[in-house]
Amino acid sequence: MPAKKISSETGNGALDLALDTIKSGKQALVFVNTKRSAEKTAEDISNKIKSNDEKLRELSENALKALSRPTKQCERLAKCIKKGIAFHHAGLVSKQRELIEGSFRNGTIKIICATPTLAYGVDLPAFRAIIKDLKRYGSNGLNYIPVLEYLQMSGRAGRPKFDKFGEAICVAISDNDKKKLYERYILGEPEEIYSKLAVEPVLRTYLLSLIAANFANTKKEIVDFFGKTFWAYQFVDMARLEQIIDKMLDLLEEWEFIQKHGQDFVEANKINDRRINATNMGKRVAELYLDPLTAYFFIACLRNASDRRINEFSFLQMVSHTLEMRPLLRVSIKEGDKIQEELLKFYDFLLEKEPSLYEPEYEDFANSIKTALMMHEWINEKDEEYLLENYNARPGEIRGKLELADWLLYASEEISRILHYQYLNKEIVKLRLRLRHGVKEELLPLIRLQDIGRVRARRLFSNRIKDIKDVKNADLMKLSQILGKQVALSVKKQVGEEIKEVPAGKRKGQVSLEKY
Repeated sequence: MPAKKISSETGNGALDLALDTIKSGKQALVFVNTKRSAEKTAEDISNKIKSNDEKLRELSENALKALSRPTKQCERLAKCIKKGIAFHHAGLVSKQRELIEGSFRNGTIKIICATPTLAYGVDLPAFRAIIKDLKRYGSNGLNYIPVLEYLQMSGRAGRPKFDKFGEAICVAISDNDKKKLYERYILGEPEEIYSKLAVEPVLRTYLLSLIAANFANTKKEIVDFFGKTFWAYQFVDMARLEQIIDKMLDLLEEWEFIQKHGQDFVEANKINDRRINATNMGKRVAELYLDPLTAYFFIACLRNASDRRINEFSFLQMVSHTLEMRPLLRVSIKEGDKIQEELLKFYDFLLEKEPSLYEPEYEDFANSIKTALMMHEWINEKDEEYLLENYNARPGEIRGKLELADWLLYASEEISRILHYQYLNKEIVKLRLRLRHGVKEELLPLIRLQDIGRVRARRLFSNRIKDIKDVKNADLMKLSQILGKQVALSVKKQVGEEIKEVPAGKRKGQVSLEKY
């Protein structure tokens, strides 16, 4: 099919293509390489569109109110949605992402500017996939994305359920760039796919799971199992593969997650067939789907906690310094001194030894401190807007980190139980509740009530209603003035109070609230 000639209205290729798509009555996905670029591109497109659609105004309001207090990101998104344009990335909360995807499916939103979050396994009615950025920053600077990733993004255009054909368009900045992109992506071959079992965290996790589930309990059974995998097919060298498995088994034994039974023996061309079983700790670690290295780190930290002062930051930093929590919040050069100052405040509460400033692992340690500080601010009732301003952590990223931290804390709670550190469990359970609700410890009795979150709990506390007993004893009219009538009635019912309406003539001016 010959290429369609698109007139340039702005001199910006992606912007012109998006506007042309809307004029044609179609929809498009615009792929960019960063969250910031997704937001800026969506704003640029929306600024070129005039719209006064009632449905879009309603959608805009819903996007704005996805959080109890809208952030600047929420305001930017709502402004774009009013024009039928949206941005989509991991920094949005799930409610906003679902709203955008649903509205794109029904045709209300015409353009989504996205990072590659929408490039995999999503079936959307996009006639065009406009690929604005084909380079991305990595460990080696700005590099071209893989051909496989380009094909995934291109594959979002012209889905069979919605269109007979689609258009995937790369945006080039010059004729020379156009030639490079054509050779690399249009004529290029997709990269080889490699088994993830070659990655150590994955291998040791699956190896422990096989043993804990009694699926393979001798080295012969283990080697036979892995010999049938795609990893072995690619690796070819079975002798080298056995050495890697031996190394993993030795580590799991050293960490006391497995036990080997029987005596060693040497026999030509025969594998040692000693029985291998998981310990109680190893079984629980496998059931938790936790990387054994993370579990070993938790055990060391929890043992350290038994003979030193601890607080909530102790556990927040512990779960932040794990592979599961990556990517961590990065410490920029200008933040270095500030993070060091904060580290000094909590230094005595750390459950691990601080690495030397000149060791390669120090950067990861510093990032774990920043990530833990962000969560510490959250449980001290700082909201999403504050965290966005001070930690450059978007609401969706914050929620993701909090969910991961909750899972890792649960895992550490289970490990602590097996180690018989019951007094630590109490602190971990308390911290999990604070993370879930974003509150200080003093509000924990109040958030047990349905419909009472961090804001309402703080209002109650500020008005000297600090626990369930105070709620029971509080006058219904006072509660209504603090929480609203319906929530107040609900709260009273939850604490088993019989509701008696105050006579109308006595309501006015009956209660004066303290300033909140």
